[in-house]
Amino acid sequence: MDSRPRRIESLRRWAVEFLYFGIKEARACLFVGLFLFAMLLTPRAGVLGIPRYDVLLIVAIGLQLWMVWAKLETWDELKAVCLFHLVGFALEAFKVSSSIQSWSYPDFAYTKIFGVPLFSGFMYATIGSYMIQSWRLLDLRVRHHPPYWMAATIAILIYANFFTHHYIGDYRWYLAACALGLYSRTMVTFRPLDRNRQMPLLLAFVLIGFFIWLAENIGTFWGVWRYPNQLGAWSVVHLSKWSSWSLLVIMTFTIVASLKHIKEKIHVPEA
Repeated sequence: MDSRPRRIESLRRWAVEFLYFGIKEARACLFVGLFLFAMLLTPRAGVLGIPRYDVLLIVAIGLQLWMVWAKLETWDELKAVCLFHLVGFALEAFKVSSSIQSWSYPDFAYTKIFGVPLFSGFMYATIGSYMIQSWRLLDLRVRHHPPYWMAATIAILIYANFFTHHYIGDYRWYLAACALGLYSRTMVTFRPLDRNRQMPLLLAFVLIGFFIWLAENIGTFWGVWRYPNQLGAWSVVHLSKWSSWSLLVIMTFTIVASLKHIKEKIHVPEA
């Protein structure tokens, strides 16, 4: 029996599912994409006398309110996004402080606090927004999720390490090893079209971290913020940041997974 028609049909099916997956991913990236476009399109000199960073803050708030008004996001999800903003802003304030200076925001803004423009927290919020939207659009379900107290503990330690590694050493790879063991059996099921597909959750963490690293390169290239080695001339963000972002994705996922309507779709094996 000729298997070529079957292979052609299989390839066609794969292409259609991949197309639907791409469309749903693009839709999940609505806040991410619009905010990124705003970063790219806003002149460094600002708009109508309003500094660039302040314009980006107005755009971010406007986008979030519009998404709630258009029922693309619920009030509970908006609260989670605001939590991501606060978590991100605290990290930014520490990293740009005079004693650390991991990176800097070179331009003036009225909405700068501790050297950090308030819009910066929304860059972290975009990750949470993407995860929340993906959960809904792709009907995500998680199997073999670790106990919540374990997931919360590793998430807190990951966040703390971003601060403490300046004083007591970087334990990033130890934490990555713990996360590897914790989520080694965890699978995420998603539905691009009409069939369930699945992948290891750890792979999703790494892939999302990679795309954040790409976005970071775009942001630094446009001079929205700069690392010390980019002050003279732009250079690619060090690849090690990919691992940092992947770990931050784990922390973000843990917060998203605590939302009531999402928690219902997570399977935690009984001890």
